[in-house]
Amino acid sequence: MGFRILVDLVVIGHFLFVVFVVAGSALVYFWPRVAWLHLPAVAWGAGIEFSGGVCPLTPLENWLRSKAGMAGYEVDFIERYVWGLLYPTSLTPLDQLILGLAVVAINVTSYYLVWFHLRDAAKR
Repeated sequence: MGFRILVDLVVIGHFLFVVFVVAGSALVYFWPRVAWLHLPAVAWGAGIEFSGGVCPLTPLENWLRSKAGMAGYEVDFIERYVWGLLYPTSLTPLDQLILGLAVVAINVTSYYLVWFHLRDAAKR
């Protein structure tokens, strides 16, 4: 039972990290110091997608699943939990490149808007 709870905690934490990578720049709008945590998270998330790598939380989840007597999985977190919700096909290297570029584009745009807002607020 304890390992099943740990599996759930890892999945929830992993999901929250993915949300933070994609949308954490919205927090920077309200708390600019969050950028010191968010920018490395974006670099990590985009780097994993660009390299075709697997986040270390995925093998951890699989290990915990095996300890809990649950079946593991062969794919990464995005493909198992997120991509499967959007598209029924397998995640390809091109898909990962597109996801990585989307993460970068979303965050560059968000930081651009936050920077202009903070700059305008400082002028007032």
